[in-house]
Amino acid sequence: MRAIVVTRYGGPDVLTPAELPDPTPGPGEIVVRTSVVGVNFKDVHEREGRAKLTPPFVPGSEGAGRVTAVGADVTSLSVGDRVAWWAAPGSYAEQVVVPARAAVPVPDDITDEDATALLLQGLTAHYLTFSTHPAREGGTALVHAAAGGVGRLLTQLLVHSGVRVIATASTPEKAREAEALGARHSLVTGGGIDIAARVRELTDGRGVDVVYDGVGRDTFEAGLKSLRPRGTFVLLGAASGPVPAFDPQLLASYGSLFLTRPTLNDHATDRAELLARSAELFDLLRKGELDLAIGGRYPLEQAAQAHDDLQQRRTTGKLLLQPAG
Repeated sequence: MRAIVVTRYGGPDVLTPAELPDPTPGPGEIVVRTSVVGVNFKDVHEREGRAKLTPPFVPGSEGAGRVTAVGADVTSLSVGDRVAWWAAPGSYAEQVVVPARAAVPVPDDITDEDATALLLQGLTAHYLTFSTHPAREGGTALVHAAAGGVGRLLTQLLVHSGVRVIATASTPEKAREAEALGARHSLVTGGGIDIAARVRELTDGRGVDVVYDGVGRDTFEAGLKSLRPRGTFVLLGAASGPVPAFDPQLLASYGSLFLTRPTLNDHATDRAELLARSAELFDLLRKGELDLAIGGRYPLEQAAQAHDDLQQRRTTGKLLLQPAG
C-alpha cells in the first residue's frame, strides 16, 4: 500500500511517499481502505517532533473509508461497513488499522468527506460547547481562529446555543467568513491590534465569559485580559507555538480566572459517549444547521503541500488527502 512516511523530523519536505506492506488487524481492530484522510495541526506537531513519535512513522490519525477486514473479538462492525475515525495513528495511508472502539459508523446520507471534515473538529467543538464550559443563552465567547477547522464548527455550535461570539481571524476574508457563520463581531489579528482592548469595547468593559484559544503563544495573554472576573480560559491548541511557562498565581491578578486544557481523549474514549456525540453532530449536519467547509483536497502524495498550506494559513476549513483508488 502507499503511505506517507516521516523519516526524520523537519518541515513539510520530510513527508515522503513510500510503499509499505498491507496491514492486518489484531484483536479488537479493523482494517479500513481509506477514501479520505484528514489533515490537522496535530499531524504537523508529529512531523516536527513535538509529539515524541520516533521516525520512521506514518503520521495522521483521522479519516473515513470502508472496512476490509476485522480482527478477533470485533462484533459491532463487519466487512463492507463505512466508518470514520479520529484516533487511529498512521492514517496517512491507503489502508489503516483502526481500533474498533474508535470507529464511528457513517450513516448512508453522510458522505465520507463530510464525516471526515466533521468528526475530529466536530467532536472537539461539541465537548467544548456542552461540557468544558456549558453554553448558555446570552453568554459571550471569544473564539480565536474562528474560520479554522475547529473554530468554524465551535462558532456555529455556540451561536446555535444563543451565545454571542466575538471571533478573531488572520485575514479580512476569514473575518467575514466568521461573521457569515454567525459571529457577532470579528477582529483581524496582526497589525498591532489590541485584541483585549477591542473585546472590552465590544462588551462595554465587562469582558467575555469564556475564551477558546487554539492559537496558543500569540494570543494567550490577550485572551486572559479579555475575560470577565471568574471567566474561563480554554486552551485547546498551540498553532502559533506552545504557551510560555505560566505561574498559576497570576490568574488571581486577572480576576480569579479558571484555566483549563481539555482534550478529546477525555471526552470521547468511552464508546457510548463517542457515538452519542457523533449522532448529535450528524443530525445537526443533515438538518443544515452546520456548515462544513472543505479548504482543500490533495492527492495523498501531496501531503507536504497540504501541511505547508495549513501552516501558512492559506486556507479555511478542512484539508483532506485522497488516496488513489
